[in-house]
Amino acid sequence: MLKTPLRVVIADDEVLLREGLERLLTESGLDVVGKAGTVPELLDAVAVTDPDVTIVDIRMPPTHTDEGLVAARELGHKHPRVGVLLLSHHLESTYAVRLLEQHPGGAGYLLKDRILDVIVLVDALHRIADGECVVDPAIVTRLLGRPRPRSPLPKLTERESEVLRLMAEGRSNRGICARLHMSPKTLEGHVRSIFGKLGLLDSPDDHRRVLAVLAYLQVSVDRA
Repeated sequence: MLKTPLRVVIADDEVLLREGLERLLTESGLDVVGKAGTVPELLDAVAVTDPDVTIVDIRMPPTHTDEGLVAARELGHKHPRVGVLLLSHHLESTYAVRLLEQHPGGAGYLLKDRILDVIVLVDALHRIADGECVVDPAIVTRLLGRPRPRSPLPKLTERESEVLRLMAEGRSNRGICARLHMSPKTLEGHVRSIFGKLGLLDSPDDHRRVLAVLAYLQVSVDRA
């Protein structure tokens, strides 16, 4: 049985970027079902095409500040099933945390100039469509590199902190195992321990992996 291609809507006010992304994603087997240059056009395109995920520029008309973030919040309310990947030229760590707070069920924040291979972008889109969160490693490094003398996460071991850091970067369990040279069973034990120490009880309504990452990132934002 053939797998249905991932359906994508692209929102960016730069025509060349929109067209370039469409070509790259189409060549990679994805189905670009809509394109938009403004937030209203994006919302209309999503309502009409019902995509799996959207790619949204963080700075769009009319003010070119945080329109993409505002659009992500709107999509979260009206189309919670649709994943949102924000792209930016700027490293705005607070925007990344706000995005995960507003849209925990499948969201990502990547820096445009750090996406050097379309494979990375396609992988991020699939993860977001599956309900995961993906945050650019540069943002995670900035957040977690700040001092946290009153951190609410003192119970995490050094190894658990490493696992959570890689989770925040959007790495899969397989990727974390390869990076830390551990077995899937060992990783599962660390993840269960992290959830327990953060008080994240198993619930069908919560995305515990996203909530754990958000709790970790929020500490550094609060200390900024």
